[in-house]
Parts: sequence; structure tokens; C-alpha cells
Amino acid sequence: MAWQVYDAKARFSEFLDASLNQGPQIITRRGVEAAVLISIDEWKHLRERARQSIPDPLLDPNAPHDIPVGPRRPFKLRPFDFGDGE
Repeated sequence: MAWQVYDAKARFSEFLDASLNQGPQIITRRGVEAAVLISIDEWKHLRERARQSIPDPLLDPNAPHDIPVGPRRPFKLRPFDFGDGE
């Protein structure tokens, strides 16, 4: 269900109960979706799922400190036409 900002503010207790009982509730501002209210259990589930599916080797203390980079391919110089100055 989508709630307009002023309805969500005016009926916050009902808005919160809806997110706990019915699932995520969308907040709209001037007819445009702006935010979502979800239960804390859903939030924890989403965070854990994201942590498992997107490993961050830069934050992993056990990750290698060097990232191997393969050799570069030789490059070719292309001729450049300087024109005749006109």
C-alpha cells in the first residue's frame, strides 16, 4: 500500500502497524514514491542477504592485499593526420 506523507504522519501508529502486519509500506510525496517503511525483521533479513551476496574484498581483513593484474596488451599507434594547417 502507498501512503501520502501527510497521511503517514497523521496516522503513524496505523502506518507502523501496517508495515508490521502487511509488509513494506511505500510513502509518496506529490505522487512520487519516496521511501519505504519495513519491519526490523525484514531489514535484518535484507542486510544479511546483501552481505552474503555481495562480498566486499576491500573490507575483508583476510583478503589479499595485492590484487593481481595481468600483463597489458601491446598497443598500436595509429597514424594522425595533422592536416595542412588550413
